[in-house]
Amino acid sequence: MKTTTETPGGEEFAALCRHAWDTLIPARASYLTDVSPHYDEVLHDVAQRTEHAGSLGKTDIAALVVWKRLSAQTRWVTALMSLPDTHVRAITERAVTAVRDSTIPRNEAARTGRGIIAELPGFRSGDALASAVLTAAAPHRMAVYDRRVQHALDTLGLTLTPTPGRYGRYMQLLDDLLEHGGAPADGWTARDIDTALYWTGGSGDPPHPAAP
Repeated sequence: MKTTTETPGGEEFAALCRHAWDTLIPARASYLTDVSPHYDEVLHDVAQRTEHAGSLGKTDIAALVVWKRLSAQTRWVTALMSLPDTHVRAITERAVTAVRDSTIPRNEAARTGRGIIAELPGFRSGDALASAVLTAAAPHRMAVYDRRVQHALDTLGLTLTPTPGRYGRYMQLLDDLLEHGGAPADGWTARDIDTALYWTGGSGDPPHPAAP
């Protein structure tokens, strides 16, 4: 059985994951009911462009900033916009390749991609925007992380610390949830879980700005 580096193995951890599904399933249903089906169009558009281009440019990242409802009035935005788009794409192309590499486990691909994207201004710390970029790069494999997701994990008793490598550990944790979900988890993706966690972490509130 696979476990994260931050959570206990054995039946206790498996039971914790199974219990989490009692919250995730109705949370996902509420998310689909209460959030506009058009809300994620920006993410889908960026993902489609990334599929064809194999990289993300400054325009794609700017769109994801709006999608995540982050502040653009920060120094890192100025630094990022001052770079040539070719430079940004050279870095994101490597990250795209990393997270799409199906020859390695999802958590390792996530950790590698996260390390690469950290070369860009604004991506050295925090995982909210970085996870959005990586999810746009591999929407069927990666998932989004933000403070609402963290709050939900804390509420469910699933430990995820902010120490370096968090995004890779987060993806492993989602794999653990899928592994222990049984029949209720059939057909779920990591992205489905992150939306359920997002809704759980916001107590059903409408989407609001997420911390980087």
